[in-house]
Amino acid sequence: MNKLLVIALGGNAIKSAKEKGTSKEQFGNISRTTAHLSKLVKEGYRVLVTHGNGPQVGTLLVQHDAAKDLVPALPMDVCGAQSQGQIGYMISQTFRNHLVSLGIEKPVATIVTQTEVNANDPAFENPTKPVGPFYKESDVKALEAQGFTVVEDSGRGYRRVVPSPKPKKIIEIDAIKQLLEEDSIVIASGGGGVPVVRKDNVLAGVEAVIDKDLSGELLAESIGADSLIILTDVERVAINFNTPKQKNLDKITVAEAEKYVIEGHFAVGSMGPKVAACIKFVKATGKTALITSPHSVLEALEGKAGTLITK
Repeated sequence: MNKLLVIALGGNAIKSAKEKGTSKEQFGNISRTTAHLSKLVKEGYRVLVTHGNGPQVGTLLVQHDAAKDLVPALPMDVCGAQSQGQIGYMISQTFRNHLVSLGIEKPVATIVTQTEVNANDPAFENPTKPVGPFYKESDVKALEAQGFTVVEDSGRGYRRVVPSPKPKKIIEIDAIKQLLEEDSIVIASGGGGVPVVRKDNVLAGVEAVIDKDLSGELLAESIGADSLIILTDVERVAINFNTPKQKNLDKITVAEAEKYVIEGHFAVGSMGPKVAACIKFVKATGKTALITSPHSVLEALEGKAGTLITK
């Protein structure tokens, strides 16, 4: 069969920092991205799409807080599932429309995906991921009384923080594989997947956020993908970024990538997790990973753009 790609969309492919996040804005951003992805399908690639959901879950949490006296707020796992449905709908609709315009009839399906994490993951003892609205100092005690961990966030106010455990297993992996075998395009594991833990073979959601890049890597391994492609807002990864010594990287080995990580070239909150996920995929499978921008993805697969990470 043709090569199977796992394509991870960064937040900029859905909502940019300067936007309000209206439905029109998000549909527009996603449509521009899926226009490029549809060209991959035309070239014969099989595609699974995964994506971030941070801004969308953040919006839901702000809405819940604003309306807390009118309706019950929902927990993080339910918010994650809601955002998967929202973004998956936008991706699947725009993707299908672009395929139809190219004369391609192919099923496109969104799977609301659960990702199992270890209930004893050390992350649960040290919540670090800020989520939701900013609060005043006077609100902290009431939030802590509800069982939330609250920290001061960069002088901007106080925010809840939740654990970020490592992904262990994609619960819906068999359904995803079956759809791919039937030549469907699949959208799955949005936002890293809904975090769940297992006890006596019973699943339950937890208040946590799973790193979407690590979850995308696990998904790529689990389905036997030929390549992991992470799309972001730059065409290539760079060292000494945003300095006079900046150097864009066309092709690097895992050893070179690990060296650059140790030297501190990739920020924890931006390029760091992307490079880490690519390193893990290449080391685990012996295959390749790519980091590039949406509009350069086809050229990157042809070796004309992007940063290719090899064994």
